[in-house]
Amino acid sequence: MIKNSLKYTKYYYNLSERIKKGLIFLENTDLNKLSNGKYDIEDNEIYVNIQDYNTKPEKQGKWEAHREYIDIQYVIKGSEKIGVGEIQNFGTTEPYSKDRDVEFLTTSKHTDFVTLNENDFVILYPQDVHMPQISCSSKPDYVKKAVVKVKLQ
Repeated sequence: MIKNSLKYTKYYYNLSERIKKGLIFLENTDLNKLSNGKYDIEDNEIYVNIQDYNTKPEKQGKWEAHREYIDIQYVIKGSEKIGVGEIQNFGTTEPYSKDRDVEFLTTSKHTDFVTLNENDFVILYPQDVHMPQISCSSKPDYVKKAVVKVKLQ
């Protein structure tokens, strides 16, 4: 997992051409003007899902992982916590769905939570189990987020 602010994306361009294209899209697009939905960046190799929601307590969260796509999760508005852990420390609660590229996993003692504020992003690889959309306080917060999906090469 990599966490940083959008102003430092250039330091991650070398990870892959697809990640670079996803980061450049986040830098150069007025994401506030996009409605919820899926937008293609490069065919089915790179796309972005725009979503908004109210955050929830950790006990309502779900641990998830992906196999075919890397996530670049970017907070447009609001703040949330995201849990992260290494996949070998988790068991499966819902088997992998190839159609949705997601599996859901058990809770693990070996996790950390990071806070994402406006203009922060995380890059999550297949080994990075994550639990997004978690409240930073005892009250739900409104969040608008872009999740760039980058197909593994």
